[in-house]
Amino acid sequence: MVRIHERRSLWRRLRPYFTVFDGPLALFLFLLLSAGLLTLYSAGIDFPGRVEAQIRNIIVAFIFMWICANIPPQTLMRAAVPIYTFGVALLVAVFLFGTIKKGARRWLHVGVDFQPSEMMKIAMPLMLAWYFQAKSGMLRWHSYVVAAILLMIPVGLIMKQPDLGTALLVAAAGFYVIFLAGLSWKTIIGLALAGAASLPVAWSMMHDYQRERVMTLIDPSADPLGKGFHIIQSTIAVGSGGIFGKGWLHGTQAHLEFIPEHTTDFIFAVYSEEFGLVGNLVLLFLYLLLIGRGLYIAANAPSFFTRLLAGAITMIFFTYAFVNIGMVSGILPVVGVPLPFMSYGGTALLTLGAGAGILMSIQRHRKLVQT
Repeated sequence: MVRIHERRSLWRRLRPYFTVFDGPLALFLFLLLSAGLLTLYSAGIDFPGRVEAQIRNIIVAFIFMWICANIPPQTLMRAAVPIYTFGVALLVAVFLFGTIKKGARRWLHVGVDFQPSEMMKIAMPLMLAWYFQAKSGMLRWHSYVVAAILLMIPVGLIMKQPDLGTALLVAAAGFYVIFLAGLSWKTIIGLALAGAASLPVAWSMMHDYQRERVMTLIDPSADPLGKGFHIIQSTIAVGSGGIFGKGWLHGTQAHLEFIPEHTTDFIFAVYSEEFGLVGNLVLLFLYLLLIGRGLYIAANAPSFFTRLLAGAITMIFFTYAFVNIGMVSGILPVVGVPLPFMSYGGTALLTLGAGAGILMSIQRHRKLVQT
């Protein structure tokens, strides 16, 4: 009887650490990951072991999500400045002596190669949410200027690598926090007009490959076997799926190697060809449910810091999905952004898992405060 009592009391002590997952959010993630594995199995037939590797990536991301879900928001707030500072220091290290691959300096080699820019997708909203929490009740116009400077430092370093896709995601993550903190629409419209007026300057500062991507978006048929190949083949795959798709494992564009990067950035083209318009609507609905749940958590968060952080992380999920689907569909330039919880890869999945874990932590601790 004593041993049974001890086991029960041990479970009572450990139980809070294993009941941290938000039910609806976990369900939507499970469905998206399942759809991703199903599509990856078809897309990766010519890549033995890729599905098994992705399952390992999911397990690691799950563990990372569980760890983040167990970290109280107050601890996250205290760690915001050190994490941001460490991330910027790593970006400076990449700039000075990072590993060069395919003409880009994006990696640091510490036993293995890793991209420090990935951590800024979480570190950036953490830092800005902490900053606005510290300034809560004392926000002035110069507060937003300081926030913009904090945002532009890592974004500028990432663009120097160059990595336009990651820079876009980090900039979006920071902008969402600034917007949710109360940036006025007049300021946003003014910044948009200023940005439009500075497009010629921005165009002159872009790398050649970045200008080529924009021109390819405008007219991919100008170089159908070169720069326009990605967009043309992906849009053919999306359109050829029709209403109900060609059926699982029966997509021709991917299996005949017409779709480039069809297990990573262009996996949506494989999914569209095999599951058609109906499948796309189901997938979009799952993303809407995921984003809706995140916004619900943000709206009911107990503090200014957690509301800003939850809102920004949720909108990061939206940005990932919007940019990737727009890129594959030919309405946005190709910038190398994966489809969240669908594309093959470990680094992005870790970042997304960490974001989901933080949302679960915020929701869990809101309930603890209420009780």
